[in-house]
Order: sequence, then structure tokens, then C-alpha cells
Amino acid sequence: MTTLSVALLLFLVMDPLGNVPLFLSLLKDLPPQRRRIVLARELLIALVTLLAFLYGGKLLLEALHLRQESVSIAGGIVLFLIGVRMIFPPHEGLFGPLHGGEPIIFPMAIPGIAGPSAMAMLMLLGHEHPDRTLDWTIALLAAWAATAAVLFSATLLFRWLGASVLGALEKLMGMLLVAISVQMLLDGFSAFQRVSAAAP
Repeated sequence: MTTLSVALLLFLVMDPLGNVPLFLSLLKDLPPQRRRIVLARELLIALVTLLAFLYGGKLLLEALHLRQESVSIAGGIVLFLIGVRMIFPPHEGLFGPLHGGEPIIFPMAIPGIAGPSAMAMLMLLGHEHPDRTLDWTIALLAAWAATAAVLFSATLLFRWLGASVLGALEKLMGMLLVAISVQMLLDGFSAFQRVSAAAP
């Protein structure tokens, strides 16, 4: 995979357009200046979390004795479920019912931005191609910066595009994620079959 394709995939997984209504709802009771501070804080928490999975994913996999095929299959399943929920969003929203007060980490930073699929994807990339960690870091920073730009423009985007257009874009992104998740599952099963066939 190229750096650009990884950046695009991470951007789709972070789903900033789909998160616009969620974030607006979570921050609606805060003053405008505080909204920007909270959003910046949650974005930074998400970035640190994703970088930790990119750089520490290999150690985590080894410590838990997990094979990369298992993570690929698990990541594909989670990505599939998220994609389906984007296409057919439940009434209570993508991440369940929202509670009042200022959000801290959940659900904005995790899993809103740094979701399980992004974590699994970065773990796999760091494990399979440790020599390209710098490329994956650049891809992550590019996707994160694009996500931040979208979320900081959330109010403007909501007024300009409207809820129906944002909903349609989220469903389109959900369809792409479902297709990507199926490919992840196929790759995981293929890798598992190769390892099983080579085992004595």
C-alpha cells in the first residue's frame, strides 16, 4: 500500500463527515471558545492513541501472542460492523445514546476518531512493514489533519451541506468501508490458510 492510499483509508475510517452531527450535538451546550478547546484536546488524544498503536502495535501483538492474521480478521469484522452502522445508522446514533456534560475521551476521541478499526489497521501496518513506519506516520498525520479541518468546520459544513447531504456522504463512506473490510477479511483468511498449509 502507498502512503496516499493508507492516508485515504485512515480518513475514511475516522469518518469526520459522519461525526459532524455527533460532535455538534456533544458540544452544543458549550460556548464557542470552549468548543474549539475541547475539540482540539480530543483530536490530540486521538492522535496520541493512534501513534501509540502504530509504534507499539508490534510489541502488543507479541506480548499477547496474537498473530497478524487474527488482527486482520478482527479488524475486518469491526470495520464491517462500523460500515454497516454508517449505512444503516441506529436511532440513538453511531456510538449509542449521548449524555450531557463536556465529553472527555469518550465518545469523541475514542471511538469517534481513534476507533478500533484504525487501531487495528495501524497495528498491522507497523507489524507487517516496520521499515515503513515513517510512511505510515506521514499517512496518519495527513488523515488526522484532514479530519481536524473537517471537524473544526463542522458548523459551517452542517449549514452548507445540510443533514441530508451529510447523511448521504456518510452512507457512501460506509459502503467503501464495507468493501475494504471484506478485503481485510479475505486477506486475513488467505494468510491464515498459507500459514496453516506451511505448518508441519
